[in-house]
Amino acid sequence: MRDYRIGRLKGRFVVMWNDDGGSRRRYRLEAHTQKDAEREARDLILRQTAPAKGLLVSQLWAAYQEEVAGRRQESKLAQTGKNVLPVFGHLSPDQISIEDCRRFIANRRQAGRKDATIRTELGCLRTALTWAVKAKLIRNAPRIEMPQTPPPRERYLDRDEVARLLTACGDPHIRLVVLLMLTTAGRIGALLELTWDRVDLDRRLIKLATNDIGPRKGRATVPINDTLMAALQTADKAAISAYVIEWGGRKVSSIKTGFNAAVKRAGIDHCTPHDLRRTAGRFMAEAGVPMEEIAQYLGHTNPAITRSTYARFSPEYLRSAASALEM
Repeated sequence: MRDYRIGRLKGRFVVMWNDDGGSRRRYRLEAHTQKDAEREARDLILRQTAPAKGLLVSQLWAAYQEEVAGRRQESKLAQTGKNVLPVFGHLSPDQISIEDCRRFIANRRQAGRKDATIRTELGCLRTALTWAVKAKLIRNAPRIEMPQTPPPRERYLDRDEVARLLTACGDPHIRLVVLLMLTTAGRIGALLELTWDRVDLDRRLIKLATNDIGPRKGRATVPINDTLMAALQTADKAAISAYVIEWGGRKVSSIKTGFNAAVKRAGIDHCTPHDLRRTAGRFMAEAGVPMEEIAQYLGHTNPAITRSTYARFSPEYLRSAASALEM
């Protein structure tokens, strides 16, 4: 995006910039607020400076990344763009074909990437182009073919594996985040963003949602049990930052290295942080906790999703049906 300036002329917002020849360009905007003017100005500059064959995928990708700046999608686009843009970035959207997508899938598979990863990458491309249509930067978005959705991964730890994992956690912040995942069933992203102002030790409650308008998927307000309470009280006394999970006084952005090292020391077969969330759901179901309560704990808006995943672990699962078949 080239440098530009937004000003006012006769009570209306205008945008100004210099073109490649050094001449000043000025356009009146329809926006009525500064924020709307910023958005409209960027879209206008993209259209006016587009090459003859139209806006390129790389330009649209950058524009969408600016649109979601400050949100989690921004970092996701930065990561996936490293693999998507070298292949599609130089093309205009209408030049992308199904064969291009299939070739990308084949090459990524050959590089050892799983279909779930490839779906994420192509999904970001499709989202960016769909946004470009809504922003009226392009007329139509091409069809982006993706691999089929892989079957859900089912990995649950048993009680012995959980005990071994906790023992194997070498660093305090790794042990604390493992405890949080197991006792709150929170997603790793929510827990790494958790700040002390959302931990109420007096009322023994944790609010996983950052605010009422931010991401809420899997972010419930959950009680603090006795196991977690002791760990949080210790961490609170030693805290030197606003974040519950910290290292050297700074927010932890990833636990991949420390978590994988603990899994290896514990002698546990492949395990991811999200498996601990699933394990928590299973433990609740095995204890006979009602599905509706488990759904609230997991932050599921639809209890049917919880039931389809965890009902089979309940001690009462199909018992009444089996009793009806007594001879």
